[in-house]
Amino acid sequence: MARSTRTPLVTFGPVEAPVLRQIEACQRIEDASPAVLCADNHLGYSMPIGGVVGYESHVSPSAVGYDIACGNCAVRTDVQANAIDRVAVINDIWRVLSFGMGRKNAEPVEHAVLDEIAECTHPVQRGLAKLAADQLGTIGGGNHYVDLFEDEADGTLWIGVHFGSRGFGHKTATWALEQAGAKSDDMHAPPAVMRVGTELAELYIDGMERAGRYAYAGRDWVIDRVLRLIGASATDRVHNHHNFAWRERHGRRTYWVHRKGATPAFPGQRGFVGGTMGEPAVILEGRDVPRAEEALFSTVHGAGRVMSRTKAAGKFRGWGRQRRQVSPGVVNFPEWQRRLAAEGIELRGGGADEAPECYKRLSEVLTYHGNTVRILHTLRPIGVAMAGSEEYDPFRD
Repeated sequence: MARSTRTPLVTFGPVEAPVLRQIEACQRIEDASPAVLCADNHLGYSMPIGGVVGYESHVSPSAVGYDIACGNCAVRTDVQANAIDRVAVINDIWRVLSFGMGRKNAEPVEHAVLDEIAECTHPVQRGLAKLAADQLGTIGGGNHYVDLFEDEADGTLWIGVHFGSRGFGHKTATWALEQAGAKSDDMHAPPAVMRVGTELAELYIDGMERAGRYAYAGRDWVIDRVLRLIGASATDRVHNHHNFAWRERHGRRTYWVHRKGATPAFPGQRGFVGGTMGEPAVILEGRDVPRAEEALFSTVHGAGRVMSRTKAAGKFRGWGRQRRQVSPGVVNFPEWQRRLAAEGIELRGGGADEAPECYKRLSEVLTYHGNTVRILHTLRPIGVAMAGSEEYDPFRD
């Protein structure tokens, strides 16, 4: 399965040595495509975040990741940002929607994907039907959010969300990695792969695609619920996974292309890419240029971390009322809260590990991708809702 020579590696922006070693390990599979590191790259489990690799006859659950079908959705509304009471709206979002650890949606959701899960024959997913129903439309923790934006061009209000398939996808990925013999306790474990056509690979593909439909349903429900809170309608919608594997043809070869923290950006295909809680997001589209083709038509999914959560927030023990800090972090989050408020950004939740200084600058990250993408809209945040720092979420990206 392994080979001594590697396919070409396409990189955007600086790459640290440990990240390079991770993507090189993914390239050693015998039928690998050229691999890509987008400019928001950083360490992930087995394969880097911001990494892209294809295999002709293998799928890799570690190259998709634990949060199967994590992705972004944004809608343009039919109202102006200055026409809403942003304080009231963000308070309603914080009150109505469910953020954080293992949360259930207070509003039961009916969706065809839940019937599909309950009736499927997948060896693990059918048993997750109740969990899936409870969590559909919950946002989770970590860097997952619901944001309100003002379009810098015309003042239109946009709504953007970022989260994935929640516990349903996480448990599906855990099962697949265990079945593939992955070392889940080793950040730098070799990639776990399954040969397409085997029973295990077909079960994983089936489960991954079902988790993708579940994630799409959850993000659409949250967006539509926020539209109802505002009393607005959507005039445009941009929706993408960025933790997924797709069957694609590149040149004369067809691969299962795995994008982990990377947005598909084929010519004319649009994507929503978030920045940080205090900086603009963008709607972009892929372009038909040679460099984009070399990158398997892939681009960033966000700004990319530069600081670990522990370094930022410090080390804690326990949860809930038992949670206590045992070592300090380097980020002054109260100061960030004051700065965001001064800039007119209503923040609910969040924590030191999600402060802007924990991330690269999205504008710089996009510059490294040059003419492979075109920016269509620049969106300034005016309201941000995320799980609080006291929330633990095992299902986050």
